[in-house]
Amino acid sequence: MNLETLDAALRPALFEYLLCLGDDALILGHRLSEWCGHGPYLEEDIALANLALDCLGHAEALLTLAGEVEGKGRTADDLAFLRDAYDFRNVQLVELPRGDFAFTITRQFLFATYACLLYEALQQSAFEPLAGIAAKALKEMRYHLRHSSEWMRCLGDGTEESHRRAQTALDELWMYTGELFEVDDTLRTLIEARIAPDMAALQPKWREQVEAVLREATLTVPEDPPYMATGGRRGHHTEHLGHLLAEMQFLQRAYPGAQW
Repeated sequence: MNLETLDAALRPALFEYLLCLGDDALILGHRLSEWCGHGPYLEEDIALANLALDCLGHAEALLTLAGEVEGKGRTADDLAFLRDAYDFRNVQLVELPRGDFAFTITRQFLFATYACLLYEALQQSAFEPLAGIAAKALKEMRYHLRHSSEWMRCLGDGTEESHRRAQTALDELWMYTGELFEVDDTLRTLIEARIAPDMAALQPKWREQVEAVLREATLTVPEDPPYMATGGRRGHHTEHLGHLLAEMQFLQRAYPGAQW
């Protein structure tokens, strides 16, 4: 199916889902961009900037499609710069402050493992425009996963200090990973329509892949906490998202409709 043949009853759910995917990419891209000029060395500084650009490209494609599905004339820029924090649908994992290099790499590894599984499954989406975006994004996310996996091995099986920092980051981030695989009524509607994959069914594969790399990195898989962070998909965010948006949206808010 495409935009012309999409069932009108599915549009609200699909719009929300595209916001989830687009907002994840947008906010993670912004966090990665904060490393520009601050990387541990020049080559890695450029690598992180390129990862950020990939994420922003995914966000633009997904939010553009979201605006088309919504049908109210909103562009990707409108959705990125003219929504408040409670209107964003990203998981809390991606909005956390960048932290140190080990924190950024560990988050990227956990998210990229998830994103590769997601985009691989979305290539089979019954909604053809989304399947097309997923096919392109998957190629780039595979690089993100390879890059972050190699760094996890280097940090975990490196010096005592690098191991400590990587383990600390992993322990802090683990409680935010459960939200990646939540299935609510909106997503269930799209699963039944074969537009979206059942992420809960993909979680065991994610865990298997993550644990395999962590073993090689000599890092300990954290125990699942009694409480997993949740709420981002419903607009409930940490205080960090508001600060991020204040910076990211400043120009458009201060000079509405400004063009270069």
